[in-house]
Amino acid sequence: MSERRRLINLAYRLLGSLADAEDVVQETYARWYAMPPDRQEAIDSPGAWLTTVASRICLDLLGSARARRERYVGEWIPEPLPDGTEWVTGRSDAATADPADRVTLDESINMAFLVVLESMTPAERVAFILHDVFRYSFTEVAEIVGRTPAACRQLASSARRRIRASQAPTTTTAQQANIVRNFKQAWEAKDINALIALLDPHATAIADGGGRVNTALRPIEGAEQIARYAVKIAGRAPNLTILERTVNGRPGLVAQLGGITVTVAAFDLAADRITRIWVVRNPEKLRPWTEGTRS
Repeated sequence: MSERRRLINLAYRLLGSLADAEDVVQETYARWYAMPPDRQEAIDSPGAWLTTVASRICLDLLGSARARRERYVGEWIPEPLPDGTEWVTGRSDAATADPADRVTLDESINMAFLVVLESMTPAERVAFILHDVFRYSFTEVAEIVGRTPAACRQLASSARRRIRASQAPTTTTAQQANIVRNFKQAWEAKDINALIALLDPHATAIADGGGRVNTALRPIEGAEQIARYAVKIAGRAPNLTILERTVNGRPGLVAQLGGITVTVAAFDLAADRITRIWVVRNPEKLRPWTEGTRS
């Protein structure tokens, strides 16, 4: 069971969903415990076996994910994660937060990174995550993916180019936090001009309601359009409480009604302007945030 934390970290990066990651890990352990004791004892490295099985389950799920996304109502955004020191997995049978159930937060799971992963083929994503993030050799990756080591090297290289092409000039965490804080204050003040000044002229805002709540079904393009939409939302929900929180390892915002998280916003910045905003409102994807506020 000491492998559980690493497996959840791996499956979340591969799938972009904590709920799906938990299901994968549960299925992986079910397969382990279904084996007779003599077969378990014959496995030299249980950790490697568990990783291989979990990765293959994820690979299968990624293969069918595109069809599921086509049926999804509106835009699909990876499930946002709270700061690693503040959240639990949200399992109904978990009375306390188990440190082994926390997903490690680092640059490999910021929202911009996860969105680029969504554009990759399943094999690219698995090869890249296993090699570049979890440091598996291409020989080990090949055994999991079912390709040659040379093919896996090419897959990871292709994925790496996608990541590099999407990367914006870096800003420090302090700079990011300051800009997000200013956005929060301008949003609360319903100051359209202040919001526009914080946004890149070609900024994009994408919302994910999953068909369960009212939200924009298409990306909102342009600083002025985003600012006006944000002000309209603020006007519709006067009792909304906006909090500064860490979202997938970076400064973000959380909106609550009556102490319940109803919106999580992640940001991508270039220099001193916001270039992309991902707004998650699907209640199923906010489960870790809601459970965390109640624990």
